Amino acid sequence: MKPQSNLRTVLHCPDWEDYALLDSGDGAKLERFGPYTFSRPEPEAMWARALPASAWQRAHATFEPHAKGTGGRWRVDQPLPKSWPMRYKALRFTARLTRSRHLGVFPENAVHWDWLAAQIRAADRPIRALNLFAYTGLASLAAAEAGARVTHVDSAKRVVTWARENQALSGLDDRPIRWLVDDALKFVAREGRRGKQYEAIVLDPPKFGRGPKGEVWEFFAAFDALCAACREILSPDPLCVVLTAYATGAQLADLERAIAGMMAGHGGQITGGDLVTREESAGRELLNALSVRWSAR
Repeated sequence: MKPQSNLRTVLHCPDWEDYALLDSGDGAKLERFGPYTFSRPEPEAMWARALPASAWQRAHATFEPHAKGTGGRWRVDQPLPKSWPMRYKALRFTARLTRSRHLGVFPENAVHWDWLAAQIRAADRPIRALNLFAYTGLASLAAAEAGARVTHVDSAKRVVTWARENQALSGLDDRPIRWLVDDALKFVAREGRRGKQYEAIVLDPPKFGRGPKGEVWEFFAAFDALCAACREILSPDPLCVVLTAYATGAQLADLERAIAGMMAGHGGQITGGDLVTREESAGRELLNALSVRWSAR
């Protein structure tokens, strides 16, 4: 039985209080994280900015990419703490400047946290959730807060430590979360050999990355292998899968086919579409990533 597929959807999260996309354009976006504002590169913002230059000049920090197109540095223009608290509904966490242009949270993913938590609560049965490329753990915390037993995997020790700090801030120290620093593909393959099974899987792979031992992850070379390995660890009664793909050049139809192959024989429903953020300035939708969800219900 093949999963059914819907028309393309547009997903966005209207429930943020501690985050806002203030403006975008000319290859950049102006955002508020808590009480602080930041300017970051955004190739998708090909239009003109709606706010005056003075609004952008008041940003606390601006990420300046290197001329070669890889990496960059933060230019801090106003006093800024090393880290600061943020919240989304029941979740509490910290944001901070990192060596990349990121700040410890991908706000557009909140719509997935809500969906994942709703799936787990509605299941009314024990759920084992696996979060791969799990970063600072907000999807892991949302799943745990909803009642799942969670395995959190990321290749960077520093962000796993950060995720555990977010667990404490959220008051979820008593929830069963297994924190692992590992290469995602190698970990899933080992879990398959061990006969481990999961009802829920969260996939948030980067376009390119490295494992803790220098393993190379390249989305277009390894994603099919990851889906095949995940199929081997599915419970006989899976609940849900959610994929967020930031890889430039990925096609939604290809991603949907990959998830359909992974879930073949389980029926259910596949929904694919755009993950966007809506501006406060002009109401435009900024494309952040492609999204594919599979649900048994």
